[in-house]
Amino acid sequence: MPTMTAAAARAAAKSEYDAYLAACPSRRLLDRVSDKWVSLVLVALGDGSHRYSELARRLAGVSQKMLTQTLRTLERDGLVDRTVTAAVPVRVDYSLTPLGSSLLPVIREVKIWAEQHMDSVEAARARYDSEQS
Repeated sequence: MPTMTAAAARAAAKSEYDAYLAACPSRRLLDRVSDKWVSLVLVALGDGSHRYSELARRLAGVSQKMLTQTLRTLERDGLVDRTVTAAVPVRVDYSLTPLGSSLLPVIREVKIWAEQHMDSVEAARARYDSEQS
C-alpha cells in the first residue's frame, strides 16, 4: 500500500469526510450537533415554527446569549430558517429547514433515549462512585 504525504491525506479526508480524522470538517459538525442546546432547539422546532420568546420559555435554563448564539449557528449551518415579519413589534420566527428536518429523527431519538435511561445511568454512576471511594 503506497504511503501518502500529509497534504494528500488532508485532501483525501476532505473528499471523504472521515470524522475520525482531526482535520475533517465533519468532526466540527458532529461537535456542533451534539451540543445540548443545539439538540434541544432542533427537537423544539420539530413541533413547528416558534418565536424566540417561545423557545426561551421552552428551554429552561438557556441564557439569552446562548439561545441567540445557538440559533445563529444553526441558521449559518443551514439547519434553521429565520423569518422576519414586518409588524409592530417585529415578529421573528424560527423553523427547521429540510436539512434540519433530516437530522431531527436522530436527535429526537437521542433525547428520548436519555429520558428513558436516566435512572439506569444514575444507578451506574452511584455504583461507580461507591467503588471508587
